[in-house]
Amino acid sequence: MKNRIMYTAAIAAVMAVLALACKKSATTETTPLERQDLQATSAAAATCTAPGWASQNGGTTGGGSATATVVTTYAALKSAITSSSVKVIQVNGTITIPSGGRISFQDQSDKTIFGSAGAKLVSADQTKDNSGIIYIKRCTNIIIRNLIFEGPGAYDTDGWDNATLDACKNVWVDHCEFRDGVDGNFDIKNTSNYITVSYTKFTYLKAPKAGGSGGSDDHRFSDLIGSSDGATADRGTLSITFARCWWASGCVARMPRVRFGKVHIVNSLFNSTASKSCVQAGFEANLLIEANVFESVKNPIDLMDNNSTAVQSKNNLFTSVTGTSAGNGVTAFTPPYSITTLGNSSVKSTVTASTGAGATLSGNTCSSF
Repeated sequence: MKNRIMYTAAIAAVMAVLALACKKSATTETTPLERQDLQATSAAAATCTAPGWASQNGGTTGGGSATATVVTTYAALKSAITSSSVKVIQVNGTITIPSGGRISFQDQSDKTIFGSAGAKLVSADQTKDNSGIIYIKRCTNIIIRNLIFEGPGAYDTDGWDNATLDACKNVWVDHCEFRDGVDGNFDIKNTSNYITVSYTKFTYLKAPKAGGSGGSDDHRFSDLIGSSDGATADRGTLSITFARCWWASGCVARMPRVRFGKVHIVNSLFNSTASKSCVQAGFEANLLIEANVFESVKNPIDLMDNNSTAVQSKNNLFTSVTGTSAGNGVTAFTPPYSITTLGNSSVKSTVTASTGAGATLSGNTCSSF
């Protein structure tokens, strides 16, 4: 009898413990929003090492492992970007930039903006004053990753690019896609320095709009480095690496067009059949064009007015191209960094892979170099 009483008491104790555990589990289960925040925190914890020029001048780490602020609306995105206290931003879903709502991101440092899978920032305005998605000025140590920037299509009204870097230092743009910008997709200017653009795709999927005041009926000009020949303050700056990028369908020119800068274009793919010129060597440009693939394009390397400092073509693969593809016979700068350089036969498969160029990641994860 005594043993039976003790056994019954033990069973009762076990049941009580199990009931308490179940109750605790039920009361501490995370809600969908909490799970989202936990995922954001985990994603933001990735601290990656920037390759190329962004590794110089102390390196580029963005907001580091700070907890992410999750945004799903334009108002929340603008508030987070313009707040210097927010260090990591996670963009979820598609956010539409209203007409005239281009976001001004100025005078900040140590910040990461990244997208979850499929995140997209969209502008539908083609006017001179109200177009564009983001303008980044006088910012330092910034990472932008895994975002699609989609404009309304090219229209030569002297409007705005999808994104612009102006007088920024140590910026790493990684695994993004820039498409259908009004004036261009992504420009870098005004003494910006120590910039790396990696695993990023540039494309135009929408037909250009003709009849713009600027005079070009087809302004699908993707990327401009340096604003003018007269911007002589750019001398000694505009040190930029484009690594494992993809200038894809619809790009006509400026892939990129460079003035002044020491620009390393490495392991990238150019295959826009709409092309008229790919890499354009402008005034005092110092270009190292290394181990890239040019496929079915016109004028892979355009020497323009022959006033560049150096244009060196090294180990590139040219397939079914027409026009000019040689450098100017002058050896370019030697990069002060080490970067894993693929053989040109591996470039196309790497860049076009499921986790290759474009917003192909699941969030703020590190790229492979």
